[in-house]
Amino acid sequence: MAKKSMIAREVKRRNLNAQFRTQREQLKNQVIDESFSYDDRWQAMLDLQKLPRDSARTRQRNRCALTGRPRGYYRRFGLARNALREVVMRGEAPGVTKASW
Repeated sequence: MAKKSMIAREVKRRNLNAQFRTQREQLKNQVIDESFSYDDRWQAMLDLQKLPRDSARTRQRNRCALTGRPRGYYRRFGLARNALREVVMRGEAPGVTKASW
């Protein structure tokens, strides 16, 4: 089980990302767009840097929904490998069977 502070940090990052997503995208597009003047693009870059760091999508880390474990994460299920194995063994994951050959 992950520390509660780490899980809370990830929740905070997701909320900040949702709050600033459109503003961040607009500023990024303005920085890239060459139809704007150099000064406008520079100002957009400065405004982008003033946004909270944790509002960036790349700051987020995938974590298991049950345990909060950051490693061994299966995106398809939203679970870490350990939790996924337990869920599959209980038969709660539809369409997944244990391999045997």
